[in-house]
Amino acid sequence: MEKAEGRNETLVMEFILLGFGNAPELQPFLFLLFLLIYIVTMVGKILIIMLVVVDQHLHTSMYFFLGNLACLEISYTSTILPRMLANLLTGDRTISVKGCLVQTYFFGMIAMTENLLLAAMSYDRYLAICNPLRYAALMNGRVCFQLVAGSWVYSFLVIGTLNYFLFKLTFCGSKEIDHFFCDFSPMIKLSCGDTQTLQLATFTVATIGTLVPLLLTLTSYIYIITAILRIPSTTGRQKAFSTCSSHLTVVTIFYMSVITVYVFPTSNTPKVLHKIFSVFYTVLTPMINPVIYSLRNKEVKESLRKTILKWVAFRNRHRILKGKFYLV
Repeated sequence: MEKAEGRNETLVMEFILLGFGNAPELQPFLFLLFLLIYIVTMVGKILIIMLVVVDQHLHTSMYFFLGNLACLEISYTSTILPRMLANLLTGDRTISVKGCLVQTYFFGMIAMTENLLLAAMSYDRYLAICNPLRYAALMNGRVCFQLVAGSWVYSFLVIGTLNYFLFKLTFCGSKEIDHFFCDFSPMIKLSCGDTQTLQLATFTVATIGTLVPLLLTLTSYIYIITAILRIPSTTGRQKAFSTCSSHLTVVTIFYMSVITVYVFPTSNTPKVLHKIFSVFYTVLTPMINPVIYSLRNKEVKESLRKTILKWVAFRNRHRILKGKFYLV
């Protein structure tokens, strides 16, 4: 058998994702639950993308960012849920080392991109409320594209660099990852070699990638709230706040979940509780975001209503034409 260099341990070629435990009676229920969540998430995201593309009234910077956020969260959810569903359905929890590394890379890249994109969306709302006269000039199509592309490219390069060193690691000893997906920290802990430098680099990148966008977002909303409070009329304040309330809600839910998982946990935190919070920000948050944007945004609701009416009218027209064809 192949041995790790300098150690009398077998090299690990695959990991076992322990997921949510070994209770067979729970597996069908969990499979149906996560399948339903995945379907609802995909339908909600695709619907938002279609509305943003089709409705001319939504061809603004705010909805450009919203459409990109929907695309990103489709990728985010699809990085984790399909593999989890396959594990629950078949009972096979093994995943190759390379497969785990690839999942870790895409998860890290998309998570960092979401942090940056949420910060860009907060900057967009800051310009719209605090500098409305120059908003169209400052947040034009070219700037929007640069912010989105910059978020993707930066995350691709930074997480790609980390994963380059992660791919060079060898793994031995334990195969078990007590989680439902592959993350940086559990994988590094299973490595045979010295990983102190990589752990420090991972911590630094995660801190900068989370803390800097969070501080930029908080700064934007401090200015936004200050500007809204200066508006003399109640109607004006409500109208101004309604343009950013959906994004503020999404940002709050996302960062509260991430901070709960990665900042506050201690060695005394139960593993089950850690997994539940991880499910919330990786699976549930992408599912409820379309609901938040739909229920708290009049333009999205109006666009959805018009789209449904057009679809119903098209269906009725098609049936009438079909009936006339058969009569002839």
